[in-house]
Amino acid sequence: MIFVTLGTQDKQFKRLLDAVENINVDEKIIAQVGSTEYKSKKMEVHKFLSQQEFEKYMKEARIVITHAGVGTIIYGLNLGKKMIVCARRKEYKEHVNDHQMQILETFSKEGYIIPLEDFSKLEERIKEAEKFKPKKFKSNNKNFVEQLDKEIIKLTKTKE
Repeated sequence: MIFVTLGTQDKQFKRLLDAVENINVDEKIIAQVGSTEYKSKKMEVHKFLSQQEFEKYMKEARIVITHAGVGTIIYGLNLGKKMIVCARRKEYKEHVNDHQMQILETFSKEGYIIPLEDFSKLEERIKEAEKFKPKKFKSNNKNFVEQLDKEIIKLTKTKE
């Protein structure tokens, strides 16, 4: 099963759903579309899911196709999921800015996800996922906190 999740953003992300609608795969596709209005001939579409339903689909999915939302990406990586990730773009009015491009680039560069920038290549990315082994997610929180502590110490010393 392929699980598509667009998160709960209040903006449309029809571009991704159109790409999924145009792929040729012989397996069930379940989509959580949030605020995006979408009628599908091949996907089982849900606007919003309960936490339990979301977790169930994430765990059962062979592949997760998702927007570049950090929470969804980290959750999927912690489950060891193969994730095809694409960014919502400001130019298409899918988000207020292009921060998801940075998220996509960072997680891709680290070997955690399969990036999808050209939506016409979604079927290729799904085939690529067959052999893809996502890197085990390692949080950078410890390093971040240590750096923040150093900065706070520097700031407090300069004020004394």
